[in-house]
Amino acid sequence: MRPHWQADWDPPRPHVHPLHTLAGRRLTVSAPADHPWHFGLWSTIKFVNGENYWETYGEFGVLSTVDVQLDGTTTSATIDWVAPDGDAIAVREVRTLTHRAIDDTAYAIEWTFALTPTVDTEFDRTPFTTWGGYGGLTLRGAPDWTDTKLLLAGSNAWRDRVLGEPAPWCLIASDDASIALVDHPSNRNFPTPWYGSNRADTYGDGWANFLNAAFLWNGPLRVAANETLRRTHLVIVADGCLAPAAIDRLAHEWQGS
Repeated sequence: MRPHWQADWDPPRPHVHPLHTLAGRRLTVSAPADHPWHFGLWSTIKFVNGENYWETYGEFGVLSTVDVQLDGTTTSATIDWVAPDGDAIAVREVRTLTHRAIDDTAYAIEWTFALTPTVDTEFDRTPFTTWGGYGGLTLRGAPDWTDTKLLLAGSNAWRDRVLGEPAPWCLIASDDASIALVDHPSNRNFPTPWYGSNRADTYGDGWANFLNAAFLWNGPLRVAANETLRRTHLVIVADGCLAPAAIDRLAHEWQGS
């Protein structure tokens, strides 16, 4: 546990919640009524060889933590992706969360997940129609975090939705709080396509603030047995609205560290 965020390693989806700014503004929600399989800040993939590891109804796979180790500001966990039959282990994950201090208004979490399948595996998503495309690191923001907008790196256009546009980072922010998800150049499919919305009337009152580093947006990835798919992101959490130049600087410093 950190002063401003807490990792929950319990199945079915290890995650971070609650997540606060340094001033104490809570920015996440876990298991909301509209999508109870949304867990604050979390990472998983929709389909592993056709089996569901996203939703938590019907037949679904479970991310079961084997052990957790704390070393200073870094927490590492070994997580077994247990198939819907409850027996076979489809993937062995090593997830590493590192707390990074920035200043008196912001901090960051470096989020790395390394997935090693036990058999030749296809990681996939539901193709986007009016929804879909998601998988990987995901944020579900608190419904009372209002007046948020989305901004992509290299753009001056704030928007309500982002649908598969690639960029080195994506920011969701209001006047009083921000979260930026930053991609790393070593990640497959860099720069990541982003999928997000501040609000969507489709789901009624309460739905808000979804952002996903949708690295499978354009198609599945195949990974051989015992090979590792590794992805790393920086999650910057700040009071106030982060300036794009500040995100660029922090991203550059992180990528060079």
